[in-house]
Formats: sequence, structure tokens, C-alpha cells
Amino acid sequence: MNHVLVSLAAIFSQLSLLAFGGGNTILPEMQRQVVEVHQWMSKADFSALFALAQAAPGPNMMVVTLIGWHVAGWPGVIVTSIAKFGPSSLVTIAAMHAWERFKDHPWRRFIQSGLVPMTAGLVAASAALIAEASDRTWLLGAITAGVALLSYRTKLHPLWLLAAGSLIGLTGFGQ
Repeated sequence: MNHVLVSLAAIFSQLSLLAFGGGNTILPEMQRQVVEVHQWMSKADFSALFALAQAAPGPNMMVVTLIGWHVAGWPGVIVTSIAKFGPSSLVTIAAMHAWERFKDHPWRRFIQSGLVPMTAGLVAASAALIAEASDRTWLLGAITAGVALLSYRTKLHPLWLLAAGSLIGLTGFGQ
């Protein structure tokens, strides 16, 4: 069990430092580590935990805590949560101090300009990963595409889209 906790700490502390633009940007690597490298769960299980974390109130990275629980119970919850949120919080505090200190320097604009497309690409990769793990049929893929289009083109609240997905799931449609 101790080697599992050490592995969880190593994985999530590294991911913590890579999460530019939000936690969802590290989902592909998180899924790779948890599913492919360590084989602690299947792609479908990872996708289900991610969906549960997104549907629940609270931080959008609750999936980290759920993975810790799935892999190692309460010790896993504690280790993954501290490893994921600790290092990035310390770096954020230091970065915000420097950001404020150099607020009038022109290089800040260049850094911001470079981080925006990088973050968008990482979020898109995360979305593709979750869709690939969740869409087992062409019909489910079509539902994913439709929801993505609705999210992009309308101001529908995501909870309405989640509710619609739940109703579709209850009917067995797409299985």
C-alpha cells in the first residue's frame, strides 16, 4: 500500500505543476498514468469518475480525490489531494507575487499571449480524451458532438445539458 501512496504522490505532484489553464488541461496525462501506466482502473472507470466529479458541486478537479479514493481509500484521498493542490498553490503564490511586482513591464503581455493558445490546446486534448473514452458507439459520439455544439453556440447552463444526458442515459439510448 505504501508504494501505491508514493506513486500517487509522485504522479499528482508532477501533474500539479503542469496544470496551466486549469486542472482539465492535465486530464490526458492523468488518464495515461492511472489507466495505462499503473492500470488502477479502466478508461471507462476513469471517464465515469470524471463525469461524477463534474456533476458534483465543488472544485472541478474533484476527480483527483475520487481517483485517490478508488485506488487507496482514505489515505489515497489525502495523498492525491495534497499532492495535486499543494505544489501548484505554492507556485501560484510565488507567481502572483512576481506578476504584481512586474505589473508595468511589457513582457507580461507576451507571456499572456503565449499562454492562451497553449491552454486552449490542452483543454481541447482533454475533451478529446474524455470523449474517446466515453463514446463507445457512433450514437454516443453524435450526442457528444451535439452537446459540444450547443455549449459553444448557446448560453445554455451546463446543468441543463447534464440533465438531458442523464435522461438519455436512463432510456438506454445509445447503448
